[in-house]
Amino acid sequence: EMPALTARICGICPVSHQLAAAAAGDQLLALQPPPAAERLRRLLALAQILQSHALSLFHLSSPDLLLGWDTPAPQRNLFGLIAADPELARAGIRLRQFGQQAIEAVAGQSIHGAWAVPGGGLHGLSAEGRDRIRCALPQARRDARLGLERYKQVLDRGGLADLEPIAALESLYLALVGAEGQWCVQGGALRLIEVDGRLRADQRPAADYEQLLAEAEEPWSLMTFPYVRALGYPQGLYRVGPLARLNVCERIASPWASRELEEYRQRNGRIAHNVFASHQARLVEIVACLEAVEQLLEEPALLDPLVRHRASLNRLEAVGMGEAPRGTLFHHYRVDADGLLEHVNLLVATGQNNLAMNRTITALARQHLDGAGNASIPEPLLNRIEAGIRAFDPCLSCATHAAGKMALLVQLFAADGSLLAEGRRG
Repeated sequence: EMPALTARICGICPVSHQLAAAAAGDQLLALQPPPAAERLRRLLALAQILQSHALSLFHLSSPDLLLGWDTPAPQRNLFGLIAADPELARAGIRLRQFGQQAIEAVAGQSIHGAWAVPGGGLHGLSAEGRDRIRCALPQARRDARLGLERYKQVLDRGGLADLEPIAALESLYLALVGAEGQWCVQGGALRLIEVDGRLRADQRPAADYEQLLAEAEEPWSLMTFPYVRALGYPQGLYRVGPLARLNVCERIASPWASRELEEYRQRNGRIAHNVFASHQARLVEIVACLEAVEQLLEEPALLDPLVRHRASLNRLEAVGMGEAPRGTLFHHYRVDADGLLEHVNLLVATGQNNLAMNRTITALARQHLDGAGNASIPEPLLNRIEAGIRAFDPCLSCATHAAGKMALLVQLFAADGSLLAEGRRG
């Protein structure tokens, strides 16, 4: 039941939780899913990353990047982007729609589709469903190309220059890679690299995550603070997500994405530390997802009706993992002899980026706050802080356990602890 239950944690990345839960179930039953099911799971993972990146980049971050950080708030949103660049706005909407339609073709519905189960999936993909995805690919490629062109124009005119100090946020990076170190979102192994790119751990299975990582707690947060166990807290700061995946992988095994990765590394360095390079990383991954989907659609085994193997309980503990849009996701389960859950730990991407998000806010405050006595917190500063958080594309519903309205409250304190100023949104 866990794939369907955990998918309800989030309406943005339900597929990622469903796949990680199903992978843990595979191990508890000691099963290898049929080849068609493995391909369909990979198709779902690719479509999930694609649609989520389109939402994050085109709908949430593009107003800042294309309209300008100091554009008045009433115009600095999706509707302002539609007015300024309707062609780009439509491209973003279509790209997200493409990903959602691909998910629907496999899972039956685009949100909370309960398809993945231990041992594989509930049903195969029809030829009609495959052909619908295939027919939409050319337009999706054109939309991705337009997004890349617009973003590179922002870079070429220095649109991110005032945020360069954030490049100083150095960290370790964690992601899945394939057997040869290639970019991978489903079925790979863990690779952890140092700040300078040297390997710290490689080809590690999901079950090793507790050897590599630990979680700290702070009394002022509902999120845990994961860190690299061997380095301690908080020195063991590491990041996951699109920036980490491109830092960790050796290559992307498709031609267009490979070229975009090379240009990305020319602009940002072999190991990119700048938080805002995540936006270009998402565009590179959108291209990689489109090419990988196209390759999968040409494989005859994709339509094989055998998509599930069955067995009884064979193990009492398992860890499932995969790459969610925001980074590496772990589902750790322990069960009793009847298969009833006794222990569950979900280590989600936003939680793993928690330390880095806090460091980003600190860097932005140091850059934009005047410590000589100007204690005001204007809306543009609030927006830059929000943009720093948004660069991680956080999924706080996955990472916290809080009820109520999400809001932004920024408080500035003097060295003696007295409150100097306060800015609030929401």
